[in-house]
Amino acid sequence: MSAYTVSLAGPGPWGFRMQGGKDFNTPLTISRISPGSKAAQVNLVPGDFIVAIDGVSTDGMTHLEAQNKIKMATYNLALTMSKSKRPAAVMAPRVDTTVRFPPHQANGCATACSAPSRPAEGPAHRKQYNCPIGLYSEDTLREMAAIQAG
Repeated sequence: MSAYTVSLAGPGPWGFRMQGGKDFNTPLTISRISPGSKAAQVNLVPGDFIVAIDGVSTDGMTHLEAQNKIKMATYNLALTMSKSKRPAAVMAPRVDTTVRFPPHQANGCATACSAPSRPAEGPAHRKQYNCPIGLYSEDTLREMAAIQAG
């Protein structure tokens, strides 16, 4: 692993995000660089390890301790970095493609999907919904009416 040192002129923001630390059982690592930021200008690379912050080793540092050490650097931030053994994951560019259907599906979908929708017709459409009146017999209804009236 090759080490290199970068110096970022303050004040912050520095333009990078880090992950890891003693509390995560992983080394402190650069996770993201903001385009055009101070970190981008000195060629910090996502995936590289932060070995030291202002000359202080990060071996036993928690994530919060490292954050605080970086926040304390108001005029200059010196980072000793170590190249990652493996390249950082790079998101693939977004590719917009047109979905092609087999001819027999494309034609069926074109006619079925583009047909205008119409309200349902017939006697079932005119019925009152969500009304429990059909659940009771005439005797039960008369009895309930008598109870309410009297």
